[in-house]
Amino acid sequence: MSYKPDHREFQLFVKPIGALCNLGCKYCYYLDKQDLYDEKSAVMSDELLEKYIIQHLEASTEEPVLFSWHGGEPTLAGPDFYRKAVALQKKNNPHKKNILNGIQTNGVNLDDDWCRFLANENFLVGISIDGPENMHNKYRISKSGEDTFQKVMKGYKLLKKHRINSEILCVVNAYNVNFPIEIYNFFRSLGTEYMSFLPLVNHDSNYDTGVTPDSVPAKAFGDFMIAVFDEWQENDIGKIKIQLFEEAFRTAFKQEHTLCIFKKTCGGVPVMERNGDVYSCDHFVNHDHLLGNINQKHLTALLDHPKQVTFGQAKFNTLPGYCLKCEVLEMCNGECPKNRFIKSSEGENGLNYLCEGYKKFFTHCTPFIDAIAEVWKTQA
Repeated sequence: MSYKPDHREFQLFVKPIGALCNLGCKYCYYLDKQDLYDEKSAVMSDELLEKYIIQHLEASTEEPVLFSWHGGEPTLAGPDFYRKAVALQKKNNPHKKNILNGIQTNGVNLDDDWCRFLANENFLVGISIDGPENMHNKYRISKSGEDTFQKVMKGYKLLKKHRINSEILCVVNAYNVNFPIEIYNFFRSLGTEYMSFLPLVNHDSNYDTGVTPDSVPAKAFGDFMIAVFDEWQENDIGKIKIQLFEEAFRTAFKQEHTLCIFKKTCGGVPVMERNGDVYSCDHFVNHDHLLGNINQKHLTALLDHPKQVTFGQAKFNTLPGYCLKCEVLEMCNGECPKNRFIKSSEGENGLNYLCEGYKKFFTHCTPFIDAIAEVWKTQA
């Protein structure tokens, strides 16, 4: 039986340890997903791991084939789990497809053994750091309330020591949003070449603002990114890549976005929990968005499920008119549906909470993007 179309673009976030984590970050939206399943510490079985890898390779129409390991904290599965995963990828790859592995970690568990493995197998590693020590420790704490910065920095230094291709992911929240240049300079001092700034938005109607107090104010996030952009433009073009900037620049070359939140439609980044359940998105892991289980249906059938197609198309189909008239629509496309819970100035529902910030930032960098486009046209 084959479900494979000619082209299927997807990135599946696989959670071999589920929502289990060794930290207790105050803003984490996934910790409560531990209640989804009875077994709180179960690791994905070897049988399911192999079944998943086979189905992932069969579902993939593009190369490289990317395996994305997430959590919770995925290193809690232990390095031997990933050694098995890599061995199974090689065993079940008859067509010799190019395979990449990526893992997102808080860095606390990293040691030389971990890093030798990650380096030998060319893993891409994302490590979460929210800025210098006082900013990082504001929300990224242990379950017992202890600071984590020193442990995370030890892990990051090991990644550098072993020359592992790593990216710093910084959650921009209500506190650290006030220090854009200090944060950027700190990351730059660490020698990183890749940065992502992720705005924290935890929707909660119990607050007048509609979000939790730790969530980043929309305008402040725009100002934060403008400050970082200006510093980057002045000193670091060609040296450092910042995910949001890279996505904005794609419009200069008439390229599609690679990041799901800026695509016209979404649905290409589903989630698989440790028991094989597949959900529409990392932010929609609930009963309404359960697509099925790979033990009962092939992964291709779940990726192409009409329910998932509808989920993805709804992103564009539910855009308010305010967005459709926006001059920077192609840069944003309404951003992530999970953040679209405020009203537009015209009273329409479904405007993105971060709209003011994104619009301010994209408008600010548009002259630079237009200049890039002109240069590209003359050289084409």
